[in-house]
Amino acid sequence: MNYQQLLVIIFIVAIVMYLMRMLPLVFCKGKIKNRFLQSFLFYVPYAVLTSMTIPEVFSSTGGVISATLGFLVAVGLAYFGQGLLVVALSSTVVVFVVNQLAAFFKF
Repeated sequence: MNYQQLLVIIFIVAIVMYLMRMLPLVFCKGKIKNRFLQSFLFYVPYAVLTSMTIPEVFSSTGGVISATLGFLVAVGLAYFGQGLLVVALSSTVVVFVVNQLAAFFKF
């Protein structure tokens, strides 16, 4: 890929992103009164974030076992109301310890 192709790709991405942000403002001038559509639009960011995060959780560590245990610890702590820092640090420590144990015991 040369410099000119890169600039064209960046320009196309910029136009698409602009259109995605501008078109709803043009076509939806009033308040959305449909309860289903309001509910749908409320949950879309959570669904997109989850669909992008969950696959990365299981492919970012050294193995599936450590990823699964870290994920379960994170979900459990979040379910019981722990803060983001506690959840992130605890799941990171669990993944690190499990990876170290796996390397030590060769499994």
